[in-house]
Amino acid sequence: MGLLSAIAGFLKPEPPPDAATRQALERIGELVGPLLKTAPGFDHHLAAPVHHALGYCEGLVAGLPGPIDIDSRAFANDPLVHALFATANDIRLMLGKSQAVRDYLADPACLASDHFYALFAARRQQKRQLGLAMQGEVIHNDVPQTVLYFSDQTLVEPHCDLPETLSHLRASAFDSLLHSFHAHVEALRLERDIARGDSSAERSHLAILRGSTPGPEYAVHTRRLAELDTHLRQVAASLMPDQLAAALADFLLTPEASLHLRPVSVTVNRLGVITDEAATAATDVDTLHFPELTGRDKRLYLVLLARIERAEAQAAVASVNDQLHRFMLI
Repeated sequence: MGLLSAIAGFLKPEPPPDAATRQALERIGELVGPLLKTAPGFDHHLAAPVHHALGYCEGLVAGLPGPIDIDSRAFANDPLVHALFATANDIRLMLGKSQAVRDYLADPACLASDHFYALFAARRQQKRQLGLAMQGEVIHNDVPQTVLYFSDQTLVEPHCDLPETLSHLRASAFDSLLHSFHAHVEALRLERDIARGDSSAERSHLAILRGSTPGPEYAVHTRRLAELDTHLRQVAASLMPDQLAAALADFLLTPEASLHLRPVSVTVNRLGVITDEAATAATDVDTLHFPELTGRDKRLYLVLLARIERAEAQAAVASVNDQLHRFMLI
């Protein structure tokens, strides 16, 4: 009876993919290319890898710290927020200049809450300088120091509802994976076009040589043409829908290679000067913990969930608009 049950289970068709997986499969056709969906058994072969990638994106977003308040009070009280901006006014400038924040505030739905949530991202930077440092009980001048600071602060996917923000971020993470694979496909297409051009040029050169007395040069270029044709066939084959689908399945089963978080810890004083962990007993020293995201462009971004007061964002946008108006009048 056990053997018959096992055979029956083996012959039983796999259940259809869930709604999220089906939607993600449709997204592949939109972002990677509709031709890919013509591969035999596309849904069958990609359902499990897509489901795996969606789970990875869910875990990635769940690993984001926060929500963390980002405002002038947090700048004074939260060491991480203090390190993220040079001054409290830089927080207002970020809010006032953010097109995502402007679009959010223009939507009447923003009135549903006094706060909104968004993904905050910034790039970690360091610079060398000479400054003052206490060594023992003596203050020394011109001491080599490394200063931590952040640039390109931005807000992504602002929404008044935190679950909605997280849902959009999960979708954006999956889209980022598909964009990475699409870039790989475009690189293959460029390689194919270059190979076609090289092969055509080599054929033309051989036609010229064929009209003269054949010699060693003709044999060299014949071998070169054969190598180019072989490479062209290989690249062209890799762009066929079935091979692209197989490559995408492998890609989605290892999403961490293209999109991942890495924990970072840095000990700094209130001026942003990086110190060793032995100095953490000092009252003006803090160890900052945050994750950095590696994405499509291979650059590192500090990322966290931010909570912003709507009134402060509205005041920031109004202030920036007023400055722009004054500039135009001048």
